[in-house]
Amino acid sequence: MKFTLGKQERLKSRKLIEKLYKEGNSVKAYPLRMMYLKTAHTSDFPAQVGVSVPKRNFKKAPDRNRLKRLMRETYRLQKAIVYDNLDQPYVFMISYLGRDKWNYEDLHAKMEKLLKLFVDETKKE
Repeated sequence: MKFTLGKQERLKSRKLIEKLYKEGNSVKAYPLRMMYLKTAHTSDFPAQVGVSVPKRNFKKAPDRNRLKRLMRETYRLQKAIVYDNLDQPYVFMISYLGRDKWNYEDLHAKMEKLLKLFVDETKKE
């Protein structure tokens, strides 16, 4: 498996994002929350992912951009956890809930916990 996060693996469709927030479920591992929805999408990959950091908590764009970059990187390195356990297509949106900046190591550990929680939830369905 290639540890990339290409264009087809990113959630860009406005319609899918709206549907995700209306009908999706969520799992949390503070400071991260993942909204997910089992639905068909145009990608060949089993999952499409988006990341968000609220402007309300981080006023400066460089702070938001750094956190989004860290979140994408931690997901990219650990997406095998999700890909090995999915048999149907999903879309995710990973949001940063905290008000303070976390470093890479802590965020990496929380992302791993979040992805494992998601896998456990999908096995229950």
